[in-house]
Amino acid sequence: MKHKLLPLSETMHYILLALREPLHGYAVMQKIEKMSNGTVILAAGTLYGAIENLTKHGWIESVGNSGRRKMYLITNEGSAVLKMERERLLHILSLYEGSESNEEV
Repeated sequence: MKHKLLPLSETMHYILLALREPLHGYAVMQKIEKMSNGTVILAAGTLYGAIENLTKHGWIESVGNSGRRKMYLITNEGSAVLKMERERLLHILSLYEGSESNEEV
């Protein structure tokens, strides 16, 4: 399936990866900062725009509330997208490894 959001941006990758467990927006921001070793710090507007987009495409869904905060979780379709992106990135990485071995010849 070719999709207009593919390939995923770094932000989308991190959000989908973070939402493999149910989290609210602020927790997603904290988790992404931790996952990226502090290199990706999302502004609330960026995060909520991305959440809206990912929800609209059916890649994440609201799974209830924690107090006033909406909780989100990746969907089966979102997981399939992550799997496809993982394969794509592994292929690209394999090309790096291939070029190194070619240079030694």
